[in-house]
Formats: sequence, C-alpha cells, structure tokens
Amino acid sequence: MDWTTIEERWREYAPAAKQQWAKLSEEQIVRTRGKREYLTKRVQEAYGLSSHEADRQISDWQSRQVERLR
Repeated sequence: MDWTTIEERWREYAPAAKQQWAKLSEEQIVRTRGKREYLTKRVQEAYGLSSHEADRQISDWQSRQVERLR
C-alpha cells in the first residue's frame, strides 16, 4: 500500500497512529489529515528524533498497516 491510501483513509488510520505516537495530541493527529510530511515533523518534535529516524518509524508503522488490512 502506498501512502496515498493512508492519506485518503486517514480517519481509519488515525487511531493506530495515536496508539503508536501517544505523545501526539488528538488534535495533532487529526490535523495531520494523513499528510506524511506533517506527521514526520510532529513525531520528530514530540520525540526529539532526527527527521530520518522519524521517517523510519513512520515507514515501519506504514508497513504494519498493510499487514493489518490483509
């Protein structure tokens, strides 16, 4: 699955994102609207990560969402 699917169906994926990154507020998750760049920035800020590490975490999370849908 590509990121476009997550973005288009963000309301379905938002609870899993909130569970993964609990330091993000509900408002931050909702305001993401599935935009990967915004999510990367919020994860990076909340957890004190490099942009590379935040992106890696999001990629790992994305791959688990594919498995969940099968």
